Amino acid sequence: MNIIEALQWRYATKKFDGNKKLSAGKLETLKEAFNLTATSFGLQPVKLLIISDQALKEELFRHSYNQQQVTDASHLLVFAVETDLDKEYINTYFNRVKDIRQTPDEILKPFRDYLESSVTGMESDHKKEWIAKQAYLAMGNLLTVCAVEKIDACPMEGFEKEGYDQVLGLREKGLTSVLAMPVGYRADDDMFAGFKKVRKQLAESIVEI
Repeated sequence: MNIIEALQWRYATKKFDGNKKLSAGKLETLKEAFNLTATSFGLQPVKLLIISDQALKEELFRHSYNQQQVTDASHLLVFAVETDLDKEYINTYFNRVKDIRQTPDEILKPFRDYLESSVTGMESDHKKEWIAKQAYLAMGNLLTVCAVEKIDACPMEGFEKEGYDQVLGLREKGLTSVLAMPVGYRADDDMFAGFKKVRKQLAESIVEI
């Protein structure tokens, strides 16, 4: 299956087969793919929570507007972001760069100073919006990976974020939920699986200059 065929195959799964579970190998692929997601400046302010515990999924279901995918899917992925990026967070990033690439401090300093100034100096609402956008990058990446790996998924914005944060104890970790994505395998009787995709013609959605 090539990438276009894989993207034609995927859809926002409405009904999962609760008896089919992702293998450890599939989960490892999703973990690695998430960690390789592009983020602004490479700061990775996104964490991925992988929830398999059925009781916890049932608890989150109460904050998910009755979307049964949350409980029926093999795993529920929750994309959470840092509530703030401070000087310490940025310094940790540059220490990682130094350790992995062996880049001297004098080379890193100008970019470190710029990033500290620009990120810590952002207006609060703008910073929160910018950080939250990184979760969308991660979800988009994993949706494509799921399609290639023949893993069904349902991207979700529609849930009570405060409820998720409370159930998962995210505030205490300096995190807040942004997106959720049940993953697993479609039920045989999910009628949405056979629907044709409704998309614009390429000439309507692509502008070549």
